[in-house]
Amino acid sequence: MSVALNHTIIHSRDNRESAEFLAHILGLEIGTEWGPFIPVETANGVTLDFATIPAGSITVQHYAFLLSEEEFDVAFGKIRRAGVAYFADPHGKHPGEINHNDGGRGVYFTHPAGHGMELITRPYGYQEAGVE
Repeated sequence: MSVALNHTIIHSRDNRESAEFLAHILGLEIGTEWGPFIPVETANGVTLDFATIPAGSITVQHYAFLLSEEEFDVAFGKIRRAGVAYFADPHGKHPGEINHNDGGRGVYFTHPAGHGMELITRPYGYQEAGVE
């Protein structure tokens, strides 16, 4: 049996706002509300179940999404048009920039619930064939 992540719960102040924000940036669909969850499914079948909890109970998490170059262009354009602050690094020391780590592109931004979001076009440690 192969092991795969199926779903995770993302705490938010407003589950609908949070799901809609991320689905819009990533070009994904929002699923049918199920109990306290608003689901957003990624291309590899992992469901992000957004749940509303009190703001003071939210533990900030980090979520990284691997996109194609074309998907990155579209998502990054949406971030910029929405006026969302973005950074080349997770510590916010390089505002208004993207990174070019591992031969790709990456950007960090903050989700409305305070979670750190990352978009990358190459997995960490990626090496193109014949390039060292």
